[in-house]
Amino acid sequence: MSRFWTKLAAGLSPYVPGEQPRGERLVKLNTNENPYPPAPGVLAAIAGTSGNSLRRYPDPDSSELRAAFARREGLSPGQVFLGNGSDEVLAHTFQGLLKHERPLAFPDISYSFYPVWSALYEIEFTQVPLTADFRVDVQAFPQDCGSIIIPNPNAPTGVLLGLDEIRQLLRHHADAVVVIDEAYIDFGGESATRLIPEHDNLLVVQTASKSRSLAGLRVGAAFGQEQLIEALVRIKDSFNSYPMDVVSQRAMLASLADEQWFSDCCERVIQTRERTATRMQALGFAVLPSAANFLFASHPQVAAGELFAALRERQIIVRYFDKPRISEFLRISIGTDEDMDAMLRALEDILA
Repeated sequence: MSRFWTKLAAGLSPYVPGEQPRGERLVKLNTNENPYPPAPGVLAAIAGTSGNSLRRYPDPDSSELRAAFARREGLSPGQVFLGNGSDEVLAHTFQGLLKHERPLAFPDISYSFYPVWSALYEIEFTQVPLTADFRVDVQAFPQDCGSIIIPNPNAPTGVLLGLDEIRQLLRHHADAVVVIDEAYIDFGGESATRLIPEHDNLLVVQTASKSRSLAGLRVGAAFGQEQLIEALVRIKDSFNSYPMDVVSQRAMLASLADEQWFSDCCERVIQTRERTATRMQALGFAVLPSAANFLFASHPQVAAGELFAALRERQIIVRYFDKPRISEFLRISIGTDEDMDAMLRALEDILA
């Protein structure tokens, strides 16, 4: 620890992202990246970016892109907020909407960045246990919480919460902001954005990293009624007025313009996920029902840590969380059919 650090920096336990190995030939199934490229128009939009547009600051409001998102979701541009990846959008959300006198509530097994932001912004929080079968129980959220955030589908489990349950949560906590973090919604769920006209306490956060194959560009969005979006804009403009660079804006517009490519890509991932889950179950794995681009699985005879290490020896990387309740599970991102076949062959070899 440096003597120049503040108490805040010294006391933080930062988020640890998945391994990004370099220079190795690996089957990489650990960070939930899309195995397929973005829509062809995305690369054309990037290549067509002029030097004149790069020498100038980008549109601070990302007006054209916000309008495109609004059209897609059936909302107004004033109900859309954009940022440099959904992590930045969520960070602004923690600052602008989730810090209150009463504690923030989120599941005990969920996105591990939530406790990190809570510590960074000094937000008191409480964790609500998932059920025995790893489902979110909306009735278990305390009535006196100040705000709520839930990943849907949940991470790292992949289990989906239905819209009727989200409606119930919104009604029971009408005086608290409820954030639904939809990083994986396009792989089998129905977005809660359709509930926004009915509920002034709902904020929906999405990303282009997973389903649109744009993790390398960093594009995140939030949707909600205007008074919630205004809070995020106030935080943004007190932090960085230009979070969305011109290349990202152009590329995301091109992605939104090719819905057929987007839906076809999602369907390929879903089909591979279901085929892989079936084959893993045949090998004796317990696999949670997933609506994401990953599987969460455990084996009754072999410890998850041992499986993780054995797969790594065979040049296959998955994600292992040595944490309470989930230390016997592996999270396996869905790659191409060839990637998953390689992983399945390795598991057969290990189990044999």
